[in-house]
Amino acid sequence: MFKNSAFVILLLVSFISAAQVGNQFPLIEGENLKNEFINLPEDTKGKHTIIGIAFSKKAENDLKTWFSPAYNQFIQDPDKNSIFQINYDVNLYFVPMFTGAKRPAYKATMEKVKKTIDRRLEPYVLFYKGKVKDYEAPLGFDEKDIPYFYLLDEDGKIIWTTTGRYSDRKMQEIIDQLPF
Repeated sequence: MFKNSAFVILLLVSFISAAQVGNQFPLIEGENLKNEFINLPEDTKGKHTIIGIAFSKKAENDLKTWFSPAYNQFIQDPDKNSIFQINYDVNLYFVPMFTGAKRPAYKATMEKVKKTIDRRLEPYVLFYKGKVKDYEAPLGFDEKDIPYFYLLDEDGKIIWTTTGRYSDRKMQEIIDQLPF
């Protein structure tokens, strides 16, 4: 009995993740830590874009596990002495969402993060303030305590999704989706 229940849950989670693939990513306007406003996916068209979204403190902690590995893989200039140097031409954004009762904490939290975050990450952390309900169905948010990740094509369509903490396997899945 348990084996069948676990299979159904795994199948349902896979379906929810895959349900967004092929859909246009919805418009999200946010402010990065350099106080620049960015509209996703409008301002990223023409390049693949990786977006990580969190809308709870626990999810934000898991989102942070992606900061250094994603920056090092996709943004930082490759080591010129490396045989396997690949320069990915992608956009990268991490989006903490301030919704509901958290909206008043938006500016104060942004200022606190500015003081503690690696300065190289400032352009890539994008704060959103608004309603989560506008994104729940289009992006398949069904659990608030995990971050959601999306890889968009050059036109802003979702081509890959995952959830949760960083792993080497998930990073490789992203890399496998990108053109060389």
